[in-house]
Amino acid sequence: MIDNFTVQHKEGDSKGKFFIANEEGQEIALSTYSKAGAERIIIDHTEVDDSLRGKGAGLALVIEAVQYARDKSIKILPLCPFAKSVFNKHPEFRDVL
Repeated sequence: MIDNFTVQHKEGDSKGKFFIANEEGQEIALSTYSKAGAERIIIDHTEVDDSLRGKGAGLALVIEAVQYARDKSIKILPLCPFAKSVFNKHPEFRDVL
């Protein structure tokens, strides 16, 4: 099951994150990454609040990262076990690996 989530993105010089915030602006799901040069990001952590578990929030974060990578013509290295499992289950995302 996937709910309709609004995934936001913040990016710094060497790191970034995709996140979902609640109505109060608190991050309740996030996936962080580090930049590895100009051509790759490394997803290193994904965290989802208990209130969103089983609703597809983690998948929504990875989908947003995949779209970002496609838009920028870069690759993703999923070190985070959750992100790695999503890539294993979704062969349609492997073009960015």
